[in-house]
Amino acid sequence: MIRAIEPGDREAWTQLWKAYLAFYETVLPDEVFASTWSRLLDPTEPTWGAFALQDGQPVGLVHWLYHRTNWAIADNCYLQDLFVTPEGRGGGHGRALIEHVAADARTRNCARLYWNTHETNATAMQLYDRLASQSGFVQYRMPLSP
Repeated sequence: MIRAIEPGDREAWTQLWKAYLAFYETVLPDEVFASTWSRLLDPTEPTWGAFALQDGQPVGLVHWLYHRTNWAIADNCYLQDLFVTPEGRGGGHGRALIEHVAADARTRNCARLYWNTHETNATAMQLYDRLASQSGFVQYRMPLSP
């Protein structure tokens, strides 16, 4: 089952978010956690979040956002973060989270849903290769602040 993140979910969200960041060997400051949480609950923000539930407990997390594109009239949907706990993996939660985002993007008449993953995330890529096609583009990053 997939459901939207709700105001009372802060603790569960924080645990999953920290586990996702640890998977990518990343740590974010507390102010980023506070800002992200606030944005996820603000209906005027273009970013959203949902949980995958197993036995009523969150075992997966997805964040996505909508943005303009110069390649279409309709917005694009970027699936920014996707994580399923080791205990929840293999239960279809990752697919369900992606399909949830895709369904939401379709209701908003988006032109495209897309996401990135690290080249070493071979297990997840097996699922992604069944659901979508690789674009062939390589992502570059230029930090703009210290």
